Amino acid sequence: MSTLILDKNAVRRLLGMPEVLSAVEEAFRLHAEGKAAMPPKAYLTVERGDFRAMPAALPGCAGIKWVSVHPGNLSRNLPSVMAVIIYNDRETGYPLAVMEATIITAYRTGASAAIAAKYLARKNSRTLGLIGAGYQAHTQLMAHAGIFDLEKVNVFDISAEAVSNLIKAFPDLPLRRSSIEEAAASDIVCTLTPSRRPIVKREWILPGTHVNAVGADAAGKEELDPAVLKAATVVVDDLKQAASGGEINVPVAQGIYSPDEVYGTLPEIVAGKRRGRADERQITVFDSTGIAIEDIAVAKLIYERARAQGGYPQVELV
Repeated sequence: MSTLILDKNAVRRLLGMPEVLSAVEEAFRLHAEGKAAMPPKAYLTVERGDFRAMPAALPGCAGIKWVSVHPGNLSRNLPSVMAVIIYNDRETGYPLAVMEATIITAYRTGASAAIAAKYLARKNSRTLGLIGAGYQAHTQLMAHAGIFDLEKVNVFDISAEAVSNLIKAFPDLPLRRSSIEEAAASDIVCTLTPSRRPIVKREWILPGTHVNAVGADAAGKEELDPAVLKAATVVVDDLKQAASGGEINVPVAQGIYSPDEVYGTLPEIVAGKRRGRADERQITVFDSTGIAIEDIAVAKLIYERARAQGGYPQVELV
């Protein structure tokens, strides 16, 4: 047997957001039905950042993502997040592919938030607020535009250049530069920053808003005023990860929010085991930490496409 080697250009050619949305939603359903396996994410902290090991198995496949988060990399002209996936045959353990996963991480994170919005936002949502206009904002926009008929996208970032670049990248979508308050007043709000203090105030969030809290992905990070969580129906991707490193982690550590207050998980909602939005004035929050089944579901999609198309490099790795 041989192992496919898929670099960033190959992965980019093989990815499509509509297919990623379907693959991630199906992975959530399989997880809720007990057909997936996923140990907790493991963290390794080093001087300038951290590494995360994320293993998971789905029917017919298994794999692990090794991802680094080094915030200072931008000054070195490197991505702050870099990742690789080893994708294995579940029955034999053979490494079927090694693939670049930084792009996969961005796509599956955008997809998971948009899927949360599909179940938790108002069906007539027409405005999207992006707080943070970096690389993750691109895939959040792609994913949400694939589900909702957006009439206005309010974009805020402390970097005017980042906002301009995002607007230029999507000339066919209704993007506009806005204040953080305007972005937070949108029907669907995505927070996409590395903040370690609350930047979104409770009074900015209107009744009926859905918030995707994406930026907090490690201990000590938070973007929302804890009062937003207290006023909202909170859904997580994984309760243990969220309590230790998601949006709820700081309020939990401070004793002002309890994991018992979390309504449920997104996989439970996708599988129909819990109800999504209950009424038009309900505030909902999705605490997105990123779970390994998302990565392996997308890796499976990429691997199957690469095999079907052919022409990608292979090595006798084992």
